[in-house]
Amino acid sequence: LHLIPLPALADNYIWLLHDDEGDAIVVDPGDAEVVEAALSLRHLRLRAVLLTHHHPDHVGGAASLQQHHAVPVYAPVDERITSATERVGDGDRIELASPAVRFEVRAIPGHTLSHVGYLGNGLLFCGDTLFSLGCGRLFEGTPAQMLSSLGRLAALPGATLVCGGHEYTEANGHFASQIEPDNELLQVRRQQVAQLRADRQPTLPVSLASELATNPFLRVDTEAVTAWCRRRGVIGDRVARFAAVRAAKDVFNG
Repeated sequence: LHLIPLPALADNYIWLLHDDEGDAIVVDPGDAEVVEAALSLRHLRLRAVLLTHHHPDHVGGAASLQQHHAVPVYAPVDERITSATERVGDGDRIELASPAVRFEVRAIPGHTLSHVGYLGNGLLFCGDTLFSLGCGRLFEGTPAQMLSSLGRLAALPGATLVCGGHEYTEANGHFASQIEPDNELLQVRRQQVAQLRADRQPTLPVSLASELATNPFLRVDTEAVTAWCRRRGVIGDRVARFAAVRAAKDVFNG
C-alpha cells in the first residue's frame, strides 16, 4: 500500500491510499479537484471515501467524488454530513477487497461531537483530533472528552503512523517548546520539521511513539507539563491540566 498526503485548500491534507493494482481510497477530501488530479496522474480507480467529521474542509469534495465514481462514502452519524452513503460508529469495521484494507472505527469526540478516526494497516486517520505536536480545538466537545479521545489514541502501538488533517506541525512545535523547553526529543523533531518544510515536504505521517515523546497534549501526566501548569496556578487533575494547555494554545501567537 502507498500512502500519499495531498495538500489541499490552505493547509489541509487529503489522504490517498492505493495499492499496486491501481485501486485507491481517500480520507477527508475537502477538495474534489485535488483528488481527481491525483487519481488521473497516478492512473488510479477510486473505491471508497472515508470522512472523519463534518467540517467543510474535510467533506467538501465527497459528494462530487461519490457521484463521479459511484463509491461508498463512510462517515459518522451526523446529519450535517449529507454525502454519506454508509454511517459508522465506534467499534465498526470497514473491509474492502480493492485495495485490500481493513479499518476499525474509533469514536474520538472533542473537536466535534461526532468525530471518528479510522485505524488499520498500521495507519491512524484522525482528522482534526490529533496533529503532530498538537491537537484540535474544542469546537463542540469538552476538555474531558478530548483528553479521553487522545488517551484512546495514545494507547495504540507506538509504530502506528498518525495521519492528521492539517500541516500545523511547525507552529505547534513552537508552542510545545513553551511548555517543555528542555525536551530534547522535541527540539530534534522541530529541527526535522523545519528542514522538511524548507524542502516543501509534509511533516506527516509521524509515528505515535514520536508524538508520545514530544506532543504536550499527550504528555499532561509528565512532570514537565505538570510543573508548567503549577507555575500558572493550575493544581487540579489531569483534565484541568489539559484544559490549561489547550486554553494557552488557543491564544498563542508565537
